[in-house]
Amino acid sequence: MLWVLAKCGWMVGVSLLLVLAVGCGSGTGTAQQGNISTQSVKSNTVSATELIIFHAGSLSVPLKEISTRFQQLHPGVEIKAEAAGSRESARKISELGRPCDVMAAADFDVIDQLLIPQHAAFNIRFACNELGIACGAKAKMGEQITATNWAEIMLRDDVAFGRADPNADPCGYRTVMLFQLAEKHFQKPGLADKLAAKNEKRFMRPKETDLLALLESGEIDYLFIYRSVALQHKLKFLRLPDEINLSSSKRASLYAGVSVPVSGKKPGETILQKGLPIVYAVTVPAAAPHRELALAYVELLLSPEGQEIMKRNAQMPLSPAISQQFDALPESMKKLCTGLEKP
Repeated sequence: MLWVLAKCGWMVGVSLLLVLAVGCGSGTGTAQQGNISTQSVKSNTVSATELIIFHAGSLSVPLKEISTRFQQLHPGVEIKAEAAGSRESARKISELGRPCDVMAAADFDVIDQLLIPQHAAFNIRFACNELGIACGAKAKMGEQITATNWAEIMLRDDVAFGRADPNADPCGYRTVMLFQLAEKHFQKPGLADKLAAKNEKRFMRPKETDLLALLESGEIDYLFIYRSVALQHKLKFLRLPDEINLSSSKRASLYAGVSVPVSGKKPGETILQKGLPIVYAVTVPAAAPHRELALAYVELLLSPEGQEIMKRNAQMPLSPAISQQFDALPESMKKLCTGLEKP
């Protein structure tokens, strides 16, 4: 049984950038550290000294640390960070017209699909992750589950698991993709549909981190979640084969063979989301109220100091970060990124 409780150990090299060129969240509530607020930003009125960040829930821990450092460098700036599913966060900008300075998504494709070009000029890919299974302390079959028998255990009548909503959060549609890849990998026809139908609505939430409390209380036994989040919360994490965990750039063509229908850019529209290696991205919306501060924040995120913070939180950065809209980047940011040709 391959449980992971240690520091993140995989590395990302130049090969990832090359493969991405062709192949290519999260907790709620209110918490404060200094004057970092995770309260919901509901008003369109903003102060001159605040920075509004919409981000994937799975980025909550590292971005809180980066925000603390940013405030040390920029005294007096109040940071209002709002965690939500990445697709939901993007729609707050594109459909609701909410003010936002920095948008950080768990899937670069969310920014490409929902924000570029009308609501953002560039998209910077800056980190990666992998999908697996977090195990509750009192999970049924918790001592028996492995990377080969997990699907059988999930389908037991006495076992409950949670997952994110595919229409709100990349972790949600990635979980369904994982089911589809597992069906192929284990050669078990019908497996994906059976897994998707299990606990379909009862234990589905807008983002996977909304389910952490249910896992810790024992209401659910398992949770499909990113490795970084599991390690940040000191949870047992079952690593799954690269053929199904969406972590490997070398298997981009395999992942591309699965897809999930999700809501599109326009209300009522449905698009087909194809499988891709997990890559996080960040942008500064075109209507950002505090653009210069926002650019400085993104530069800190992409800097060696920001990358070290990501690593400490079990989330491996892309070094350098990459952007398909390299020419649209501010000059100060180009030194931290490399270009990516359009496919």
